[in-house]
Amino acid sequence: MKPLFKPAPTEVFAGGVQLPSPWAHAAHKPVFIAFLVCFAIAWTALLLGGFPSEDWPWLNGLFWLLAAATSLTGLARRLPEQNVFVAATLIVAVSFGIAIIAEKTGVPFGPRTYTAALGEKILGVPWPIPLVWLAVTVNGRGVARLIMRPWRKTTYYGFWVIGLTCLLSVLFDSGLEPFATHVKHYWFWDTPANVPSWYSAPWVNFFGWFAAALGVLGFSTPWLINKQPVKQPTDYYSLALWLLLNFYFTTGNALEQLWPAVAFSFVANAMVSVYAVRGARW
Repeated sequence: MKPLFKPAPTEVFAGGVQLPSPWAHAAHKPVFIAFLVCFAIAWTALLLGGFPSEDWPWLNGLFWLLAAATSLTGLARRLPEQNVFVAATLIVAVSFGIAIIAEKTGVPFGPRTYTAALGEKILGVPWPIPLVWLAVTVNGRGVARLIMRPWRKTTYYGFWVIGLTCLLSVLFDSGLEPFATHVKHYWFWDTPANVPSWYSAPWVNFFGWFAAALGVLGFSTPWLINKQPVKQPTDYYSLALWLLLNFYFTTGNALEQLWPAVAFSFVANAMVSVYAVRGARW
């Protein structure tokens, strides 16, 4: 009887250099399948209108846990395991620190109150929040690298990747906010009526996301850089995960008839996909 998950064969880059984390190739498929199963359950629950977030917080937590796990195993196929470990630790620590400050002071996102939909809280912040940032940072940077691939040999390529990743994080949040507040009820905003907002999220929240993403990348980028002097094959995995997560948000927003959010996410992510594929084929 053939095993369901066979160990991936040892692969090499051009020049005979072995992949940095061979274990990730063996773990990648089962972790990704686990995420897809959880995604299918959560997506089906959206369509059927079942599993209220407040009654099933474990499903929301598991969703983001597996999203972060499959993001990291995908990353580990291209980076040494120590780089992945340190980068993940820094992303979680910095994002969690920012979330705690935001919870206590309202800076940099604005006044927000978390519900019980994401599970238990640590210092007032639901435990999956750093995992959301982990998925956003890893996959957003992966998409940014695809888009910027034609300019990878230019002087300021690294800075452009950081800036584009921050912009993609804001784009991600533009779909997440209506989903989180009107569909899943992860949190709600205490936004004054005279303050411009996007589905109750104040405008300053999106500047906060850009700044927070910049802070996270400022600490983690040195560990996310592959220092192997060989050309690696193009990897669309980050783009696939990015689109899956945004598709999840868009589905929920469409079911609640939040059409401006649906239209914006669809158009923006379509453009991101076109430029990412174009850049990858350069």
